[in-house]
Amino acid sequence: MRPLLVFQTDFTYMEGAVAAMYGVVKSVDRDIEIIDATHEIPQYDTWSASFRLNQYMRFWPKGTIFVSVVDPGVGTKRRACVAKTKDGYYIVTPDNGTLTHVSAVSGIEEVREIDESINRLKRDDNKAVSIFHGRDLFGYCAARLASGIISYEEVGKTYPVEEIVKHKITKGEVYDTYARGIFEINDPNFGNLWTNIALDDFNKIFSHGDKIHTTIEHKGEVVFDQVIPYYPSFGMAEDKSVMIYNNELNNIAMAEVVGNLCKDHNLSYGSDYIVTFRKVDNE
Repeated sequence: MRPLLVFQTDFTYMEGAVAAMYGVVKSVDRDIEIIDATHEIPQYDTWSASFRLNQYMRFWPKGTIFVSVVDPGVGTKRRACVAKTKDGYYIVTPDNGTLTHVSAVSGIEEVREIDESINRLKRDDNKAVSIFHGRDLFGYCAARLASGIISYEEVGKTYPVEEIVKHKITKGEVYDTYARGIFEINDPNFGNLWTNIALDDFNKIFSHGDKIHTTIEHKGEVVFDQVIPYYPSFGMAEDKSVMIYNNELNNIAMAEVVGNLCKDHNLSYGSDYIVTFRKVDNE
């Protein structure tokens, strides 16, 4: 069985880039199955690309090939690579931070720089294009790998795993009476915000049903200050109320029930959004 190809990009469907990539894959081998993860990664946001890969990768069959193209440095000296994870997946991507979370959680066993003399699309017009490596390099190389035309070893030469470009990942802090962290990312459709505070750590001081004094600071200014409940499920809170819950990655998160926390409270994510959860009975 051929490996599945799973694509994520920041291209959207508003023009033909995604279709061009898929056309290249099918021209290599019509039997390769292509699945969309998302083409709505925020523009140029390699942090989000990295986070999303880690969010869903482990739920796919071993051997699946993931193609992630969020590439603000396209056409520059940044490496184009295929990484092999320790748990049996392959990621075809620019080495620009996209491998950060998978490297931290699953581990990278080996990484190879794509040999463009072999694994780059040769176009009939014989003209090089420097701004669409998603089509000409990443999609094409992934198709050759999935079809069995090349082995992983034939992708290109290895380079040290230690040289992989990575973003800085931080962990939330939990103390005797409070927990503090940042919002790592949002749930863009519903406006929920996901922290970097681990569920197991949070539950050392808080329990479901607790009312928790929650403050959010943005660049030193308090932008949210409420006492809100901690529940395991959205259905336990009133509509339009704000609550704390554990997300699908077992980190602590916040939501506005049947609403949109980001839009309705003018909030977002990033290292400059600091959230503190504090026991009410200790104030």
